[in-house]
Amino acid sequence: LTVSAWDGGGLPSATNAAITVNILRTALAPAIFERSRYTFSVPEDTPEDSPVGTVKAREPPNSLEVVSYRISSGDPHGRFSIDPQFGIIRTKKQLDHETQSVVVLTIQSHLGNSPAYSSTQVNVSVIDVNDNPPVFLTKSDKVTISHTQPPGTAVYIAHAEDKDSGLNGVIKYSITSKQSNAFSIDPSLGVINLTRTVFADEQQEYTLHIAAEDCGSPPLTSLLILDSLAVKIVILDINDNSPSFTSSPLSYVMEDAEVGFLVHHIIAKDPDEGRNGQVTYHILSGNENKAFVLDKITGLLTTAQLLDREIQERYSLTVTALDDGSPALSATQVLTIIVLDVNDETPIFLKQLYETAVRENQDPGEFVIKVEAVDRDAGLNSLLQYEILPGTGYEKFRMNLDSGEVVTTASLDRETQEVFSIKGSPSRSSTAQLYLTVLDENDHNPLFAKTQYQISVREDLEEGSAILDLFASDKDDGLNGEVTYSLIDDTFGAFAVDSVTGSIVTTKMLDRETKSQYIFRAVASDCSTHLPRSTTVMTVLIQDVNDNVPRFEQSSYKASVWEGQSPKTDIIQVFATDLDSGLNGEIEYSILSGNENAAFLIDSSRGILATNTGLDHENTSSYRETAASHRLVLLASDRGTPSLNSTATVLITVLDINDNPPLFSSPEYHIHVKESIPVGSHVAQVSANDCDAGTNAEITYAIISGNDRGHFHLDGKTGSVDLMKTLDYEDTMKFTLVIQAT
Repeated sequence: LTVSAWDGGGLPSATNAAITVNILRTALAPAIFERSRYTFSVPEDTPEDSPVGTVKAREPPNSLEVVSYRISSGDPHGRFSIDPQFGIIRTKKQLDHETQSVVVLTIQSHLGNSPAYSSTQVNVSVIDVNDNPPVFLTKSDKVTISHTQPPGTAVYIAHAEDKDSGLNGVIKYSITSKQSNAFSIDPSLGVINLTRTVFADEQQEYTLHIAAEDCGSPPLTSLLILDSLAVKIVILDINDNSPSFTSSPLSYVMEDAEVGFLVHHIIAKDPDEGRNGQVTYHILSGNENKAFVLDKITGLLTTAQLLDREIQERYSLTVTALDDGSPALSATQVLTIIVLDVNDETPIFLKQLYETAVRENQDPGEFVIKVEAVDRDAGLNSLLQYEILPGTGYEKFRMNLDSGEVVTTASLDRETQEVFSIKGSPSRSSTAQLYLTVLDENDHNPLFAKTQYQISVREDLEEGSAILDLFASDKDDGLNGEVTYSLIDDTFGAFAVDSVTGSIVTTKMLDRETKSQYIFRAVASDCSTHLPRSTTVMTVLIQDVNDNVPRFEQSSYKASVWEGQSPKTDIIQVFATDLDSGLNGEIEYSILSGNENAAFLIDSSRGILATNTGLDHENTSSYRETAASHRLVLLASDRGTPSLNSTATVLITVLDINDNPPLFSSPEYHIHVKESIPVGSHVAQVSANDCDAGTNAEITYAIISGNDRGHFHLDGKTGSVDLMKTLDYEDTMKFTLVIQAT
């Protein structure tokens, strides 16, 4: 076959494909389905393992094979199963109409084990169930409308979606809560309409809550999932109100007001909203000489230059308040400003600054100084009165109102306040400064910040290192307040103090092992002839440094142990000492070398050396005659940082026990001699070895059988065998001697 495919363009394009179909000869004809296509339907909420429908294929005539069924394609997610014997299709998983509304299955039928098969198409329609409530895509929205909109105007369109189909997906809209009857909603389209004219003055904004409900049975609403749409509708304002002044039309200002002085605050109100209610202020007339400046935003009226009542004592300003609406509305007001007179000629002190000094600790009434001022005014304005302006320490002085003389009202203390700066004022219009210094007397002792100090320093501190800076204060002035420092009591020559700075330094290297604590006193004195002074107690604790090596009581130890002893047998206890303290003085013992076979172990804290395995004298000895021994090197280490250590040797002798029998060098000796050998001749030499030591290894020999006629003599010490009688081959041609080594 040749198959062509065309597209739908204006100038169609096409392509061809050749298909070859080979007809295979099969041994058996397949079972043929009764229908080439089956159609079933099932609700999407059908439980699992529910029947959907049955397919049937008929066997060919005279066939003895049984038909079997299987799903060959169309169900990649395994939602269905088929009974292979009866062709019943069942649900295998929960269905979902919204995910897939139609499932197309291909079912094959087989006869026995024959490869031949037939197929049919099964269309399963998944019927929708109302299981999805409507959902709003947005949860809130805001729109603005003008008050000029007529009733019936559409102001907003609500939109929700429902995944169901048919009536289950058809949505009806409603307003669940509304603040007035000004709005309605089309239940089918979701269009919100105006039902009457609205005004911003009446209510500026409305919030409508919209709910959506489908037409299923039973119907589902968005409120089931706490879902609703909140629509805020804002009514735009119109400029229908003019500003109105609320501030006074009359104001006063002194003629000596500085440039920038606030004269008046002009205020106008506008009840409109937004830009329609934003007011700005302007001067229309009356400010030709630019004596004033008006801030158009805040309405603050300030002076732009110095005023003079004698030139102009009244100003009439025409001001306007203008809103920002379109068109703009305004209001005007005439503001009258009256300039008040002041005493222009001020009294003048003969000196701007008076300086003097007075001794401390004097009785009240001490004369300080007399001040004078003149005033070119006449009449009452030229009559002067003096007074002291409030300030720090002013209550300690009194001024004569008429004469200007200043005296003390209390005894002065320089340490409390040394300098007084006093302002004097006649008629509160002119001032002079009085600078008064209080002279010091030595009436205070030096005082340390603390009555005692306790500090810790390391014993490896270098000579000349500063360990503490003392500080003592003296409230007096000059020489009376200069503090010198010294040390009393015995510091054992370890510390000194800088007499000027109070810095305490070491004068030699410290050693905690020699002295761990120093207690002495420091003295603070001033430089007066009375020499008042104060003391503080110094406690200096010397911190340990790991500067002492652990020392064994002996550099070498000797000990012995019998071979064959059970493990963990104590042999010897060693001791080491360390002059340091704390972890620096805690000692741990270990075996450094000589313990290759781990024959020994040592208690790390007590130094007890013990066997770790059974010892064998014979395996330790190099020669049978010498005693077995082990030479161990022990290590004593402290726990300081860094750790220090020393070593000692222990010579351990393993004592022998008689645990080995003698062994002959050969189990048999074969000796050949001539019968003519003379009596007394050396015939043989036997030899045995014993691994033990000392007397345990001294061997004696004896003939225990085979020498009944006394032909041979055995030396018990050497093992030498000698002939004692003449031999005769014809009489006896062989002797068998049994020799014992003990």
